[in-house]
Amino acid sequence: MAMSRVVACTFLAFALAAALTAQGRYDGPRPEKADLPYLLHARNLVETEPGEAVMSTDKRFTVYTVAGAASSVKTPVPEPIFLFKSERINADRLSLYKMTVERGSRVIRFPERPGKNTPKPVFLMVTPLEKGLFKVEVNEPIEDGEYCLTPDGENIVFCFTTY
Repeated sequence: MAMSRVVACTFLAFALAAALTAQGRYDGPRPEKADLPYLLHARNLVETEPGEAVMSTDKRFTVYTVAGAASSVKTPVPEPIFLFKSERINADRLSLYKMTVERGSRVIRFPERPGKNTPKPVFLMVTPLEKGLFKVEVNEPIEDGEYCLTPDGENIVFCFTTY
């Protein structure tokens, strides 16, 4: 009798482990390109607009400028979700910033002395889905406007517009 309980418990443990493993598999859409965030719209993926922010400085600010007044990539979602296939860029190093439009370009200014006017990144939550695949969620509602995801310490940007 004791042996059958051990066998039953062992079988139950294996069945539970198999069920948990099956639940953990990601079966949604997958990004085609690596190191490019994709907006998740239902089960469709939309590439963000890749580019480079040009850095310049003046007496009081470091300014990053992206060409064009608006991104061609648009989303109506106030808390967007991205899928990110990582090869070179670490998903945990992505930051999201709101940009302003000045003279036909998207701009973000960082004061030389950090203070109350220093742009703050939007809070992101990064969840691994499987090896090299991540879900990056904006974890607070953002207002309409121009935004860019950027890896910390780099001038690479991935832009989009919320409306």
